[in-house]
Amino acid sequence: MDRRSFIRKGALGGMAAAGASLAAPAIAQETPELNWRLTSSFPKSLDTIYGGGATMAKYVEQITDGKFKIQVFAAGEIVGGLQAVDAVSNGTVEACHTCSYYFWGKDPTFALGTAVPFNLNARQQNAWMYYGGGIDLMNEFYANYNTVAFPTGNTGAQMGGWFRKEINSVEDLNGLKMRLGGFAGKVMEKLGVVPQQIAGGDIYAALEKGTIDATEWVGPYDDEKLGFVKVAPYYYYPGWWEGGAVLHSFFNKEKYDALPESYKDAIKVACQAANADVLASYDHKNPAALKSLIGQGAQLRPFSAEVLNACFKAAQDVYTELNGSNENFKKVYESQAAFKKDAYLWAQLAEYNYDTFMMIKQREGAL
Repeated sequence: MDRRSFIRKGALGGMAAAGASLAAPAIAQETPELNWRLTSSFPKSLDTIYGGGATMAKYVEQITDGKFKIQVFAAGEIVGGLQAVDAVSNGTVEACHTCSYYFWGKDPTFALGTAVPFNLNARQQNAWMYYGGGIDLMNEFYANYNTVAFPTGNTGAQMGGWFRKEINSVEDLNGLKMRLGGFAGKVMEKLGVVPQQIAGGDIYAALEKGTIDATEWVGPYDDEKLGFVKVAPYYYYPGWWEGGAVLHSFFNKEKYDALPESYKDAIKVACQAANADVLASYDHKNPAALKSLIGQGAQLRPFSAEVLNACFKAAQDVYTELNGSNENFKKVYESQAAFKKDAYLWAQLAEYNYDTFMMIKQREGAL
């Protein structure tokens, strides 16, 4: 054997051996075993909306071959549903699954992460979040609270809620006591509604006793579980305050930033997969649930054009006020507003006309 060849091969072999000896600990450092906790803002009984966080956690564990586990806790098991982001921000838990708008009282900009009145539908929310810079804009804001977040579910357009009496005019809203989520209550106050913040598990009793006159929650599948049809028969649509409500997984920013890049990627992929899963699940479950509710006596009612136009104007007044006083809100809102204008130019051509034709055929009994 040539001496120089022998030396060269020997040196390469030694380097390979050294590399092999270094590879194991290097890989181990890149894929540490982690056990995180996630607090949900939802009870397990609301399986679809709660399931977004559970599905995300399952996918993270599978992607990382079981090395990165996220244990999911229902609302109230660690902290209450409305304390979820605080618990993540201060490090009590590493993550939560919630609606950003629950925390709009800290800053109205939080509401833009979930849904605000007369804004984007579910598909537009996804387009703005993933391709319109929405995730980056929201995370720039969430960083002020030591959190980073990614969309992890969408309810689609929601229903307008359950009412003990019919709403035939704007005057019928005056003095109405309604359980209404966060930011939408600020808009409805301009029309005389008295918004009430009541936890999901307490709404039925409040309706039954007449403590409140109306409530909104999500849509047929979840609403049937909560039994509202038994005490408030008028079921209104659409839920103009939530045309496509986004759920988020929030993570403690310090903990997230310290993760290996492969684990950050696992979180992003798992969140996006769960995001699609939740919306598909609602689209599958709501039709049957709506039929069931009608069978139990639910009386469907559309909000009149008068009511919708009055609510739309009230929403625009609120946006004008906030854009003039809150730079964080203005920055995100203007991005969504610009996207919305073009999005509806497109939607009215293809989707709207196709869906309208198919709905006509459905009513004709041709489907």
